[in-house]
Amino acid sequence: MEQTAAFEDDRLKLALNQALTGDAQAFAELVRQHQGMVFSIAYHFLQDRSLAEDLAQEVFLELFQSIDRIQSPAHLTYWLRKVTSNRCIDQGRKKQRRREMALEEAPEPVTASGQTDPMLLERLQQSLATLPEKQRLVVIMRFQEGLGPAEIAEVLEMPVNTVKSTLHRSLADLRKGLTRKIREVRYAFF
Repeated sequence: MEQTAAFEDDRLKLALNQALTGDAQAFAELVRQHQGMVFSIAYHFLQDRSLAEDLAQEVFLELFQSIDRIQSPAHLTYWLRKVTSNRCIDQGRKKQRRREMALEEAPEPVTASGQTDPMLLERLQQSLATLPEKQRLVVIMRFQEGLGPAEIAEVLEMPVNTVKSTLHRSLADLRKGLTRKIREVRYAFF
């Protein structure tokens, strides 16, 4: 397992060094390795597949223009998360859009799950969308991207304890909102 991680890191270092010299194949490899992460952050924040794809494309264009400032594979991951987060906030502020979605744009499950209640999942996504931008990003980075509080703090440039309290407050708000919505549904049926 350790050897695989070391090999992957060496491969990314090589691709990064080659991309710095203008190697298009190496840059394409960097994009392939990170496009899932960038799209995932954007999609879960924006809840719109086409906006997330456009935003990811803009992030990678900015990476292409700024590749000379990237120092290591770890710095690349940090930089991509940071730029994606900032672009998501900008996009969210720029466009107060209606939440309509065509059937073919419906999100595909990211991970295989056992018995998931689709109505509860929809309520959760609706509740998540009502959180303020920073709170939403903290929740997405923690539970969708699997980052720890220290990593989130680094990406969002906030103290670790602020991340923890923001996460706690966000989860309490989500829990309260979901409980209220579930009660409304229960009363509608009984």
